[in-house]
Amino acid sequence: MATDIQTLYEAGTHFGYVRARRHPSASVYLFGTKDRTDIFDLEETTKRLDAAVALATSVASSGKHVLFVGGKHEALGIVKDAAERVGAPYVAGRWIGGTLTNFKNIRKRLERLEKLTSERSSGELDKYTKRERLMIDREITELLGRFGGLVKMLDLPGALYVVDTRHEDTAMQEANQLGIPVIGLASSDCDFSLVRYPIPGNDTSIRSIMLVTNMIAEAYAAGKRLPAQAGAPAAPAPAASK
Repeated sequence: MATDIQTLYEAGTHFGYVRARRHPSASVYLFGTKDRTDIFDLEETTKRLDAAVALATSVASSGKHVLFVGGKHEALGIVKDAAERVGAPYVAGRWIGGTLTNFKNIRKRLERLEKLTSERSSGELDKYTKRERLMIDREITELLGRFGGLVKMLDLPGALYVVDTRHEDTAMQEANQLGIPVIGLASSDCDFSLVRYPIPGNDTSIRSIMLVTNMIAEAYAAGKRLPAQAGAPAAPAPAASK
């Protein structure tokens, strides 16, 4: 499922931010600077993307989820659509603190959401007054807005896929605290030392986000179709070029 450099180039994946915004850890992934804009080395990006694809497939084949995360406006619809298409959990909006580190309580909220939606569908809520049903409808709407993308996640995910690791710093902190590997599409302003499976590239361009996100989603879907491999080892991340 490897992609080629030309495809990445056409999607604008090679563009980073202006040099003044560069995080020192991004330097090893850069080809150079043009008109004060950092340019990623797409050979390195390709290697990293292939490693991320292999991890997503491995996690899915072991029966675990990859949690898709993208809260910035450029990524919202792309992350949501890709995750729903392959049946993966997602957070397409503001990350709720404790989503991973306090998952037991989050799971209780999800169970509440499932209970209420099931009762509404079956007509069990008809026994309540009109006002009570209205309040329950509002609660369902609120829970869906905050946690709707996580309903499929019965346990902690096997990995995260994150668009813009700098923007999603709370999700990154929680994943790293719990030792959950992160696949991160990260531009030149991100701290690459915090990402186990970085994909150096443009995390603002819609075309770039869509290309990378769809590749990870397709890899996840492919892994789900493989025979179950409990405890499948994670794909190793290649060492950064010097």
